Amino acid sequence: MILVDTSVWIDYFNGKDNLETDILDKALGNETVAIGDLILIEILQGFRADKQYNMAKELLEPLQKFEMLGLDIAVKTADNYRKLRKKGITIRKTADVIIATYCIENNIPLLFTDQDFIPFVKHLGLQPVALKI
Repeated sequence: MILVDTSVWIDYFNGKDNLETDILDKALGNETVAIGDLILIEILQGFRADKQYNMAKELLEPLQKFEMLGLDIAVKTADNYRKLRKKGITIRKTADVIIATYCIENNIPLLFTDQDFIPFVKHLGLQPVALKI
């Protein structure tokens, strides 16, 4: 199973060809692809046209979905944010800290293009599906 971040889905729905969208395309037919509730929100709110919105909802419907934020993950997310801050690293989006923490705590590899996840790989044990540093 892999969890796919919004950054990859945006590229995928925009027809961008890169390593991560190729991995996603292959994974959709061959292994369990998962998304979190936060990722689902970020993906769907980005569509302006109803046709593309409905197409995306249909494509995402069969994927495994996780509720990513509970009280335990909330505290661990704050802990991880603070650990990175102590190293002089500030993550811009709280949603990225939640997603990374959820994957770390549940031992789920994350497919991403957003470079904000790199510190989680380097310092906190996030498993990347593909990594270009």
